Amino acid sequence: MAQLTAIDRLHPALIATIIFVIASANLIAHYAHGRAIFLVIPTTALLLGAAALISGLKWRDLGITLPQLRAGLPWAVAVVAVVVLVIAVAVAIPPLREFFLDERFRSARTALFAAFVVIPFQTVLPEELLFRGVLQGALIRTWSIPVALTVGAVLFGLWHITSSMNLAGGNQGLRDVVGSGDAGKIAGVLLAVVATTAAGLVFGWLRYQTDSLLTPIALHWALNATGALGAAVAWRL
Repeated sequence: MAQLTAIDRLHPALIATIIFVIASANLIAHYAHGRAIFLVIPTTALLLGAAALISGLKWRDLGITLPQLRAGLPWAVAVVAVVVLVIAVAVAIPPLREFFLDERFRSARTALFAAFVVIPFQTVLPEELLFRGVLQGALIRTWSIPVALTVGAVLFGLWHITSSMNLAGGNQGLRDVVGSGDAGKIAGVLLAVVATTAAGLVFGWLRYQTDSLLTPIALHWALNATGALGAAVAWRL
């Protein structure tokens, strides 16, 4: 990557603002109340993306120009195929199958709706725009690639603290591993943060290597959606 000039670099205050907005949206989405609360994160992603473009980021920084999306398509197909194969094998193995027994997806209809509506539009697309689009674009414009990817991955891991407070509550297999009660809850949160930090590092690396936001979007969706669909299948085996 070419040496960044003072003009290319973004002011640290802009990065701090991006992180503050992302963190605030997360807290509001998980702890506020109201019928439209599910719109908080998708709306924040769109507004923050627009604000970032106005503040100096380019469409290419977000990885969403048409050439970038086309370049990422073969990678997207490949990562989805690999994840589907791995999940299918895991569900077919009885000792591993119990980790897919998530109470939320006992119903096949619920799992399908989650995989093709809730997960892509409420989770994957907004999170990827926020983290691998806006945040990573800003970080790479300011710091070195290793630092940018590491910071983005750690923040992505911390983002999942709120959503993992009851991680093992509806999953007996996971509960058997981390335990129950407060100790189990803490262990579940730590496990989630470590796992999603690692995932964030992979997503960020793919975004950088393929120069396309489509690749991490595809991998993120494949991991989440096949988990839901795998759960529906596991309950029926």
